[in-house]
Amino acid sequence: MSSRQALEMAYNQELDLIEIAPQATPPVCRIQDYGKFRFEQTKREKEARRAQKKVEIKEIRVRPKTGEHDIAVRMRAARRFLEDDAKVKVWLRFRGREVSHPEVALALLQRIANELSDVGVVEQHPARQGRTMLMILAPRPDRKKRVEPKKDDRAEAAGTETASAPAASAGESQLAEGEPVASEI
Repeated sequence: MSSRQALEMAYNQELDLIEIAPQATPPVCRIQDYGKFRFEQTKREKEARRAQKKVEIKEIRVRPKTGEHDIAVRMRAARRFLEDDAKVKVWLRFRGREVSHPEVALALLQRIANELSDVGVVEQHPARQGRTMLMILAPRPDRKKRVEPKKDDRAEAAGTETASAPAASAGESQLAEGEPVASEI
């Protein structure tokens, strides 16, 4: 129908003429209360945002001369991040003349990627950007999710340990239930 007829119908019903799809041929319109239309539209957008999965990016920073223990600590943290479904950005920063030996840094980043290959995959291979080298690891899609025990399970496990009687040492004797205990004076 013509736009004039549509506007007349909307005016007679005391509603608004809302253009739904302007790029369609002919354009699609609806006769509806505009306030209600906006409310439903914002509600749909809010639901879409809630359903969206947020990707968290954690950072690990190392240097070519970082010690073995410190690297192990950083890799444990990266493993925990990957198990919690976060991406890990590994920064390797060069200082001074370290910049002239990028092969050392590349070997370190490859080692980190290899040791974390069971929980993560390399999303962005090591790339040099000035005085830094950057690599991004993403959680492995085919791995099993980490399941943490519930609070109830931990309480039950702790309760069973305290409920069991301690073993007697070699010098002590075990008393049967109901036997009187002799005390020395």
